[in-house]
Amino acid sequence: MTARPASAPTRGPLGLWLVGARGAIATTCVFGLDAMAHGRAGTVGLVSELPAFEGLGLAELERFVVGGWEVRDGSLADAGAELAHNGVLSHAIVTAGAEAATDVDARIVPGLAAPGDERASAGARERGALAPRAQVDALIADLAAFRERTGAERVVVVNVASTEPLADASPAGANLAAFEAALDAGELLPPSCLYAYAALRAGCAHVNFTPSAGGTWPALRELAEASGVPQCGSDGKTGETLVKTVLAPLFAHRNLRVLTWQGYNMLGNRDGEVLANPAHKAAKVANKDAALRSLLQGSEGLHTHVGIDYVPSLHDWKTAWDFIHFEGFLGAKMSLQFTWTGSDSALAAPLVLDLARFSELALRDGAAGELAHLACFFKSPMTGGSHDFGAQMAALFHYATTRSAEPATRSH
Repeated sequence: MTARPASAPTRGPLGLWLVGARGAIATTCVFGLDAMAHGRAGTVGLVSELPAFEGLGLAELERFVVGGWEVRDGSLADAGAELAHNGVLSHAIVTAGAEAATDVDARIVPGLAAPGDERASAGARERGALAPRAQVDALIADLAAFRERTGAERVVVVNVASTEPLADASPAGANLAAFEAALDAGELLPPSCLYAYAALRAGCAHVNFTPSAGGTWPALRELAEASGVPQCGSDGKTGETLVKTVLAPLFAHRNLRVLTWQGYNMLGNRDGEVLANPAHKAAKVANKDAALRSLLQGSEGLHTHVGIDYVPSLHDWKTAWDFIHFEGFLGAKMSLQFTWTGSDSALAAPLVLDLARFSELALRDGAAGELAHLACFFKSPMTGGSHDFGAQMAALFHYATTRSAEPATRSH
């Protein structure tokens, strides 16, 4: 990560642009921001509200104005009502946030529908049929219009869309010149990469909260550095994998040999439906398994498996069951089991808002490229490093301490 001089003082609005803007996570963010701004909800679940980050001068949550891309028809009011029906949001929060949701709906525009997606809106299908260069030009124009309409000087783009199929290695991802050539040649590229490209070209910070390729290709990392803007990702760490990255170091540090770590997940909502497709599931499973294997490198012959099943009746709730079989002193075999049940959106939405605040701060500070200190939020951090959640949080706390100790020359 490199840095430029800090930006000029501003107290105006800040943009939060969501990919998948009427999905469950985005909807929870919208109603959550409104509820917190009006004192109808507290800040439990927000890492950025911990005392350790008080000295950073993070942007106030009420300054964020939301817009985004969405490939499906609908409204945030309907999405909020569904989450309330399923016990994720309270009916009071959804009712009180109706006006704010309507305002955000007016700032949501069609995204890029995948070829053959007949359930996508007409506008998203129309955009998805454009040549790649025309697609990114339209996306960049959307971000420019959002800035002009809202007066937001800085914008953070966060991808919270459904998982794409696992992307094959492409020559287009090798470097920026190859990516530009692929755009001009009309090569089919993952929508997540096009969203990332547009965000970085428009000078917006980019956060990939999904397992999709996003900004991870070398070409887009090069673009982030060249454009002088920060990015981070990939795949938000919200549930079972979060627990794994807390527990796995316990076995490693106590020199206990893990023989088997078998996990099974059941989830509903749109994400669960998408992950029922084996091509989409492969991308998710790869990230969930990689962290565990990295932390348990010393366990010879380790067997791991992650199963994911779509259970429609669960709606926004997910349940994970893990079985850990391990060997202790003198070959004694023992086991540990845990069950994690939670609302996917209630776990993810506060992290999205955390990442928006930390990324906006990085924009303000003139940071460029990957933000290593935000690795704790992801299953597959772009910057690599330890998957140990304790070590990752220590790195974030260290960042906060060192930045707070610098001369107070930055403004917010």
